Amino acid sequence: MATLKALVVDDASFVRDLVKRTVRQRFPVIDTTDAQNGRRAQSLMSRTTFDLILCDWEMPEMSGLELLQWMRQQPQYEKTPFIMITSRGDKDHVVEAVKGGVSEYLGKPFSPEGLSNKIIKVMGRRLKDAMDRGGKSMGGPAEAFRESASLLTQKREAASPAPARAGKSSTPSASGVTGRPPMSVASVRFSDSTLRSVIKDITLTEVRVIAKRDQQFPGILDQAVVDIEVAEGQVARLNGYVHQLQAVDKRQDTDFVGVTIRFVDEDPKKLEDLSRFIARFRSGG
Repeated sequence: MATLKALVVDDASFVRDLVKRTVRQRFPVIDTTDAQNGRRAQSLMSRTTFDLILCDWEMPEMSGLELLQWMRQQPQYEKTPFIMITSRGDKDHVVEAVKGGVSEYLGKPFSPEGLSNKIIKVMGRRLKDAMDRGGKSMGGPAEAFRESASLLTQKREAASPAPARAGKSSTPSASGVTGRPPMSVASVRFSDSTLRSVIKDITLTEVRVIAKRDQQFPGILDQAVVDIEVAEGQVARLNGYVHQLQAVDKRQDTDFVGVTIRFVDEDPKKLEDLSRFIARFRSGG
């Protein structure tokens, strides 16, 4: 029976579901409630006392940082653990979160194990005691979860580069990805690797990128953060998951792999920036 309460705050329902599933399977003594933005979370926190907050940074209506700053001004939440889960991993944002009173910082995309370790760290003895009372081991559910998760997100081994052949181009011109402006370059980040790629096609719901085969590739359903320069000096960080992996050519020794990322972000600002980028991308300018 759950004895602790956690609030999961993120505007992407896919991320909320992943966090809740991780908490439920690793820490059955923690009951989870979710909110799609900081404003909704603030309303829930005013009516119910939570023992742990797991929150995104970039959200409509009220950001994670604003929620954190409000929370630390409330007597009942002065010392409540707050884990910021975000793709904003640069030093300035980390410092800003620390000043706001964040307990821990977890970058997107994250692994279930990484999230679990952060929860154990901030909850400490209180979580251990609750697990002991419930007859649960801190390490017991983890292995079962990793085994079940591996069936869904089994990693592909990094493929060895195909041997060079005379007259073969080093760029995927046959796939139609050349001739685009420099802004069509995308960096796709996963929990344990980053994929250097170029954009083949993009819509408001997904992006297809082409990457050289000699890199480490993700598994189907793995979380991803796609960094796209939507304007000079302005990078959009779009959260999503791996929907499809496909060889660019029909040959088994193809040098390039196509990766389709489905977006899960619902932030109006991100969608607006993405719309402008798509218009420029399709016009070739």
